[in-house]
Amino acid sequence: MKRIIIHALMAIVGATLGNTFLPDFWVLIHQRQFESNAAVNSLIGALIFLVFSFIFIRLLLSFVEKIDEIIATINIPKITWRFLGAVIGLVVGVVGSVPLWILRIPILSTILPFLVMMLTTYIGYSISSRREADILKIFSRKKVLTERAEKHEKIEKKERRKKQNFAKLLDTSVLIDGRIFDILKTGFLDGEIIVPNFVLLEMQILSDSNDNLKRAKGRRGLDLVNNMKEIAKVTVSNKDYDDIHEVDTKLLRYAAETGASLVTNDFNLNKVAEIQGIKVLNINDLANAVKPQLVVGDTLDILIVKKGTERRQGIGYLPDGTMIVVEETADKLDKMVRIEVTKSLQTSAGRMIFGELVR
Repeated sequence: MKRIIIHALMAIVGATLGNTFLPDFWVLIHQRQFESNAAVNSLIGALIFLVFSFIFIRLLLSFVEKIDEIIATINIPKITWRFLGAVIGLVVGVVGSVPLWILRIPILSTILPFLVMMLTTYIGYSISSRREADILKIFSRKKVLTERAEKHEKIEKKERRKKQNFAKLLDTSVLIDGRIFDILKTGFLDGEIIVPNFVLLEMQILSDSNDNLKRAKGRRGLDLVNNMKEIAKVTVSNKDYDDIHEVDTKLLRYAAETGASLVTNDFNLNKVAEIQGIKVLNINDLANAVKPQLVVGDTLDILIVKKGTERRQGIGYLPDGTMIVVEETADKLDKMVRIEVTKSLQTSAGRMIFGELVR
């Protein structure tokens, strides 16, 4: 774009100079038929300067870039203010010199007024450049009001940020899981509950799936959003990111921008959010925290429901869904056995208990 502007300007300058000086040139070389032809003179001048602009384009571009750099460093408000101060000082000097001119004394009426004007101009410039802030405070309440408005805006932003920190951003896994509804009923989660529209869209896609299980999960999540509105402040946000396709990535960006806590059951999403410094509330962690703790040596009765993968293991489950792996019970399917806890593992993905038969 700069090249086009340079070529255009050079052509305009060439046309102007050609129309100005070429008539004299034609007279000098005795070609008077072109003397009064403005179109020909302008065209010749434009072509000459256009050719020069192509030859010296790099030099011209370098010159233009230097001008841009100089302009970028100029503080226009300060220059304007200092110029205004100098003009005011000059006006004061002119007014103050009027009595000296009236006296018509050679030195007092000539040299002294000039010195007075120079002095007042410099004083005006110096005051406007050195005491700008004080002058603005005295003569303008606008700056004071602006500072108050900015201070008030900062307080409001701080309050909004504080409110956003209490907001909870729900992902798809939490809505499909359903336990968030019971947690809200107990009052353990406070603040605004945010459900982004792109999460609802993902659940809608699930509810339209040909897979019966996916369809049931999607419909359950949509019904849960409606039910939550009756017991909590639920906001369906229309904020979206067209440059991002993955829902999890959108959730991470949303949480990072708003400061909301991300509520999820997704183990991998949980880890990525922690790496990015986003506060995460994992419902599985909450469930594990409130589960009755089984320690090594505790005994309990468990129903073996399927075979394990190693050493004739059998698998059973506690009422809360915790998996229990029991040694030497692969042949005791659908039987109630008494076991002793030998080991317990607890992670964000869930809890697993190992045990052996009580002999």
